[in-house]
Amino acid sequence: MILAIANQKGGVGKTTTAINLGAALALRGHRTLLIDLDPQANSTMSYVDPAAVTRSLFDALTDPTCSISDIVIPTTVERLSITPSRIGLAKLEGKLVGEMDAHFRLKDKLAAVTKNHDIIVIDCPPALGLLTVNALVAATHLLIPIQSSYFALEGTDDLLETVEKVRSRANPGLEIMGVLITMHDKRTSLARDIRGQIQKVFGSKVFNTIITKSVRLEESPAYKESIFTFAPDSSGATEYYSLSEEVMDRA
Repeated sequence: MILAIANQKGGVGKTTTAINLGAALALRGHRTLLIDLDPQANSTMSYVDPAAVTRSLFDALTDPTCSISDIVIPTTVERLSITPSRIGLAKLEGKLVGEMDAHFRLKDKLAAVTKNHDIIVIDCPPALGLLTVNALVAATHLLIPIQSSYFALEGTDDLLETVEKVRSRANPGLEIMGVLITMHDKRTSLARDIRGQIQKVFGSKVFNTIITKSVRLEESPAYKESIFTFAPDSSGATEYYSLSEEVMDRA
């Protein structure tokens, strides 16, 4: 399974979900590879010292002599590895302009490592450009995090339109696995109303698991840990482990 985590809105919990869902799947016994496809490299910084990164995903996607396996770095979580990113990845679109295989670079590169991993999780950037399209072309499934806020559904039409375009041409097998409500404050009536709106729009696609607001989830990347070692008894750890069970059930 190759699972893309995408939403062109920033600050909706894509990276938090990528690093902790990836860790949860690894803890469940699955050989998991986390692809940091965001030039901001927040997934990378959550597990790896950026100074230790000599080659990144940019090299793998632009250099024919560099493979994904050449840049994979193990994390402190057993069975979880990561392909690191750097700010230079933002130059990819300009680098590949006019290339016939521009939208297929990630898919082609991942083909050589799928046999070594049970699950690949892709952390996408907050945009619908070439990087996100590469993720959607490579993925078998899509998870859409949506923040429990007033503007929750803003932009989702654009994302779904992009998904349909990818399905119609490059990846007809792409499946929307589910919509994840994040940063939910169950104490407020507004959050409950937003949850109802999201469920009305997406129906059974909404995961039963809801990720509530958590200081621990915000703090753990600073210590280069997943929530499961940083705060194993926290609500965030319980929720992301529950999400990993739902993901495997739906897969």
